Amino acid sequence: MCPQAAALRLTYPPRLPLAQLPTPLQYLPRLSAEFGCGQRIWVKRDDLTGSALTGNKLRKLEFVLARARELDCNTLITCGGVQSNHCRATALAGARLGLKVHLLLRGEPPGEIDGNLLLDYLAGARTSFYSAEQFNRELPQLAEHWQSHYQTQGDRAFFIPIGASDGIGLWGYLHAAEELGADMNGAGMASAHWVTASGSGGTQAGLTLGAQLHEVAAVVWGINVCDDEAWFVNKVNQDILDWQQRYQLLEAVPKVEVRVLDGYDAPGYGKANPEVYEMIAAAARLEGLVLDPCYTGKAFYGLVQEIGRGRFADREDIVFIHTGGIYGLFPERGKFHFKRETA
Repeated sequence: MCPQAAALRLTYPPRLPLAQLPTPLQYLPRLSAEFGCGQRIWVKRDDLTGSALTGNKLRKLEFVLARARELDCNTLITCGGVQSNHCRATALAGARLGLKVHLLLRGEPPGEIDGNLLLDYLAGARTSFYSAEQFNRELPQLAEHWQSHYQTQGDRAFFIPIGASDGIGLWGYLHAAEELGADMNGAGMASAHWVTASGSGGTQAGLTLGAQLHEVAAVVWGINVCDDEAWFVNKVNQDILDWQQRYQLLEAVPKVEVRVLDGYDAPGYGKANPEVYEMIAAAARLEGLVLDPCYTGKAFYGLVQEIGRGRFADREDIVFIHTGGIYGLFPERGKFHFKRETA
């Protein structure tokens, strides 16, 4: 264990116990036999951090919401797509803690309330919908507007960025990297590749920095589900810099190498090609592992393609970080085609 890691363990900021941790590390024998090319594929089940309140965002929210409590905030404002896993997790976590939640959602209100959005409403979250153009152009101004609005009502609002991906949320996957290092030791793994879907960059940032600080013999890869490699390299570095500045750790961490497997985001954020849906079905059929078309399905499809190209051939073990997302699967039910047996 490096000195920086030992020091960081002693200086974690306040954290709320929202997630069911540690999550399991599971070997996938049938997926390994089908797609592993002689390598072993494992999955870190961060989809099991809870039931409805679940997924990778929950690890980040443990630290983010603890900070909101420190500031005596009674309202949470956050943002994302209409089927945002992060918004759903924030809505449910806010309800659990007795906080108001306001979601700024990118896209038009759907004709049918389903998936994550249904859970947002059940949790009592307030929603505001904006076109993609306005959302992308004016998000900082929209966040400032609503914070001022709540202030005039006597409330104190805390704004959480997309995916809770900033220097505060980064602690969640710093901690997860340490946990995963212990998992590897328990499984007898000398080294591994870690692969995660990357949508807002925070999970990848925490894992990349955490593997280095905790001296875990792991190479971290993000598979981007939107934007491009350059955007994610910049975003991961920005999140790490934000973390360093917030916690006065500018001299503690040498520069990290950010690795992105580009080219698996088509046909765009929240959309997937038929090959991704086929991979989702294969994972469920072979292992009972449920993936989603926005994040984990794309990332697992990309993982399998890269295994076939020899990308990870220098190590025997590959760990896929399952970041959750099951509720985003249901609105896409029409993309699956099943053969129905008749009597």
